[in-house]
Parts: sequence; C-alpha cells; structure tokens
Amino acid sequence: MASETLEGGCGCGAVRYRLNDEPIFVNNCHCRLCQRQTGTGSAVNAFIEMDRLDHLSGELTEHDFKTGSGATQIIVRCAKCGTPVWSHYRLGRKAAAVRVGTLDDPSAVRPDAAIFVVDRPAWAPLPDGVPQFETYYNPAELLPPQRFARLKALLDQ
Repeated sequence: MASETLEGGCGCGAVRYRLNDEPIFVNNCHCRLCQRQTGTGSAVNAFIEMDRLDHLSGELTEHDFKTGSGATQIIVRCAKCGTPVWSHYRLGRKAAAVRVGTLDDPSAVRPDAAIFVVDRPAWAPLPDGVPQFETYYNPAELLPPQRFARLKALLDQ
C-alpha cells in the first residue's frame, strides 16, 4: 500500500469512505456466491477493522445474504445507485470487507491470496505471483505477523 490512507466510493459518487490503515488481508475470491453477488468472475475484498474505516458521506442500505456455510453476510450498498461498497462477514460489524474496485486507486492494494479457485470460470485469470487456494487458507501461514495479530485481536473480541 502506497500510503496509510485510501479513499473510495460508489459508482454515482454519493458514498465516500476512507481506510485509515492498510487492510488486514485482501482476498481475490472466486466462489460462486461472490460471482453471483458481483456479476463477475470474482470479488476482491480488503478486510479492515471498522474503527479504521470512516464513512464520509452518502446514505447506505444493507442487504442480508446467506453464505455457503449458512451464516449471514451483510452487503452494504449506496442507497442511491446500489453499488456494493463493503460487506460484513463472520466477524460481524467489527470488520468490513471493502470492495477493492470501489477504491479510487484499486491498484494501491494487492491480493494476498486467490481463494476458491476451484469455482473460478475457465476464462477468469488468476493474478501473477499471488498464492492460489482451491478453497481457503490458514491466515497464520500467509499473513505477515503484524497483520495476523490484528486479525487475531478481532477474533479474540
């Protein structure tokens, strides 16, 4: 990450947000649920603690979806244009999975892993130099110690 803060927003510009730290981790997920929810071959999500994400402007709406495990995922969208800007997964509202494509500079972050590649469409490319996993991975084995400590702190709450 080039700087310690990143900004982004929705397609119409009504919603703006700021990340005040680097993400804990970034996944390029190819699971079928991500494909259906985004209308693409994968979703790239940057996970960050909610106390490090500032919602700067715009009205948000929330939509519940069931995940493959049966848990609930909350997708947070711009109320005006419907762009999904982040989600809350199994960590609940302690963390957000920010859609990297909504960042002003999506190239400012790089995926730590490509996950659920077993579900990826044959035409969908995998990022060069990024570890690939048929399903998921052990974060303790992949993340740098500082970022893993942040994840562990969230899990211990």
